[in-house]
Amino acid sequence: MSQSQQAVSPLRQRMIEDMNVRKLTPKTQDAYIRAMKSLARFLGFPPDQASSEDLRDFLVDLSIQGASISTINATISGVRFFFRYTADKPDVVRKLKRKTLSPKMPVILTPEEVSRLLQATQNMKYRAAFAVAYGAGLRINEVCHLKVSDIDSKRMVIHVEQGKGHKDRNAMLSGNLLAVLRDWWRIGRAKGKLFPSGWLFPGLNPVNPLSTRQLARACKEVAKAAKLDKNVTMHCLRHSYATHLLEQKVDLRVIQVLLGHSKIETTTRYTQVATNLLKEAKSPLDSLTLPT
Repeated sequence: MSQSQQAVSPLRQRMIEDMNVRKLTPKTQDAYIRAMKSLARFLGFPPDQASSEDLRDFLVDLSIQGASISTINATISGVRFFFRYTADKPDVVRKLKRKTLSPKMPVILTPEEVSRLLQATQNMKYRAAFAVAYGAGLRINEVCHLKVSDIDSKRMVIHVEQGKGHKDRNAMLSGNLLAVLRDWWRIGRAKGKLFPSGWLFPGLNPVNPLSTRQLARACKEVAKAAKLDKNVTMHCLRHSYATHLLEQKVDLRVIQVLLGHSKIETTTRYTQVATNLLKEAKSPLDSLTLPT
């Protein structure tokens, strides 16, 4: 029996309606529902009857079971949403705080490694999708939900609708990227997969877009075929795009806009991995006369 065929409790249905009203993405909604299912199993009674102490015991139990900080944070976000909006009991989660994660250094590919990845991609649809992620710095969800009409070859921009944070923005469309997309357009049209008003990267059924899971899996497989010894993901291509722009002396504020970052602090982390910039910096030790 599919999830849509299963009976949904009135409480869960109300939460789903609350999430829809606030335009939460399907991925976020699934995560919040999982969090509440986990809480309900732990409690053994309807979650809207839980106290602050019940929630504390639940999170302690999650920690004892070895849940990661990211899992605990996702659970806290779902529980907070439920009590604030669905149960209308914000005081119950008033002291519930997400744990601080230590930021990890992003994995960056060199331009040569990106070239190897693209050359190893035999499927033209995937090659074009990888090229968009690296050539325009798009997130995987943004790549999968591009439409043919989003490619503006006259202004040389890509229209990104409802990206992260439900924001629209324009991304750069380079000459090389446009050439790759035109190659994919010719092949896709010949196969009857691409339509002027349809998805740029359709799934098996052209009515639906390519799934993020399928694209992520393809990226892993191609990286293995290209014999890249790094943990290559679609987001790695976006990180590489930002880092290589920075190494080309593109202003951080411009990169921030291109990536769709709300805060400049998110963009500045790429200064830590822009190795060409580090090579240009002169160590103060080099200005000293060392003892012989």
